[in-house]
Amino acid sequence: MVVLEEKIYFWFLLAILVVVLVFFLQLYWKKKAQRKFASIEALEKLSPNKSKYKPALKVLFWSLGIACLVMALVNPKIGSKMETIKREGVDIVFAIDVSKSMLAEDIAPNRLEKSKQLVTQIINNLTSDRVGIVAYAGSAFPQLPITTDYGSAKLFLQAMNTDMVSSQGTAINEAIELAQTYYNDETETSRILFLISDGEDHGGNINDIAAQAAEKGIRIYTIGVGTPKGGPIPIKRNNVIQSYKKDRAGETVITRLDQSTLEEISSATNGEFITGSNTKAVVDKVKDILANIEKTEFESTQFADYKDQFQWFLGFGILFILLDVLVLERKTAWIRSLNLFNEKKEDEA
Repeated sequence: MVVLEEKIYFWFLLAILVVVLVFFLQLYWKKKAQRKFASIEALEKLSPNKSKYKPALKVLFWSLGIACLVMALVNPKIGSKMETIKREGVDIVFAIDVSKSMLAEDIAPNRLEKSKQLVTQIINNLTSDRVGIVAYAGSAFPQLPITTDYGSAKLFLQAMNTDMVSSQGTAINEAIELAQTYYNDETETSRILFLISDGEDHGGNINDIAAQAAEKGIRIYTIGVGTPKGGPIPIKRNNVIQSYKKDRAGETVITRLDQSTLEEISSATNGEFITGSNTKAVVDKVKDILANIEKTEFESTQFADYKDQFQWFLGFGILFILLDVLVLERKTAWIRSLNLFNEKKEDEA
């Protein structure tokens, strides 16, 4: 099986068309200039050893050389063998608060962007764990089912914003309930839920929901994003602050980190509260947590062990370019003696 690693470099093959076009334009210009100087018969007598076919051969060498160098950049890979890989890890779900209070800028650039940075860096430090993403505000909805595709997870993560959910609030209970459906009851994998929120404006009986999660073997770690002092919620247009959110009395709303609620949730499931102000500290803490959790084999995958083949094309590319340099435009004596193009009869005539 052949895999092409960098297909975008195929665009460089257009250089062959440029070389061929330049060749024909040069050929046309030469013939036009030569006719002004002398007739075709006189030119053949003046330069009897000039080959008619070598220029075309040199262009062919250049074209083949470019094609081979492009293929070297594309880097074809050939599967050499099949291996069975056993993966061990933890099932991790990230439940991310996307309510309007997450737009507060008491943590730069704002709470939501900080949450996305934290989760991205955590994912970057994972190896074989599976991840899923839940978004919630006034209600919760699945963003990404549990997967080992970290690239897709980060793409979905970056697309999250506070306009994803029309109903506002912080339905932490719904987020925990939805996260429970992500885990496969048939497999006994270690289950971790990272709940990233400011903990404010929550509804429902969170302790009961957390207890249900604990019964299913889910350990919840809460990451608090925000400060106790808090900050206003900006209303922006084209990334420019127009005003701040106000309550019914016309007073500016100040949203604050509700650390006590997040601590209650984590303690109910034998988890832990983590302050989300320092990205490196959070990532290090998560690494320590995952290092001390039992890993479970959850997948056995067969894949082809591919080996790079670019070196062959690189070698042939250099060879064709060298041939172009070494091949002169005059006739080769031993080829002329073969009379491949019936040149001797033409000379005799």
